[in-house]
Amino acid sequence: MWKGFKEFILRGSVVDLAVGVLVGGAFGTVVSALVKDLFTPFISAIFKQPDFSSLSFTIHGSQFLWGDFLNALISFLIVAVVICFFVMLPINALTKKMHKGLEAAATTKQCPECLSKIPVGAHRCAFCTAELAQKK
Repeated sequence: MWKGFKEFILRGSVVDLAVGVLVGGAFGTVVSALVKDLFTPFISAIFKQPDFSSLSFTIHGSQFLWGDFLNALISFLIVAVVICFFVMLPINALTKKMHKGLEAAATTKQCPECLSKIPVGAHRCAFCTAELAQKK
């Protein structure tokens, strides 16, 4: 039982997931601090409001903290922008560069008669039995 547990824990995907969760948590803390300490005061200086978290309204004794929601929305947008421009775009460009020229040759083609997928080297369609012209 211990051996199975040890193999499970030491799998690459489990370790990668654990590292990802830890890095994600730390990244979330940094972004929250960035929003709270830099962006919120900057935006509040424009709108003359020192802290968005104090913005609220009350209806029938229920308090709606829309300022906290605004802070969370700003945090989400900043995280989305950072992930898009500093993670996804570079990774996609790197992946595209690495796979450039590695496209595999097609192994199937389309029958001109019945539009079924057939092997590239086929002389006759297996579905409609149409004779296929061979490229020379």
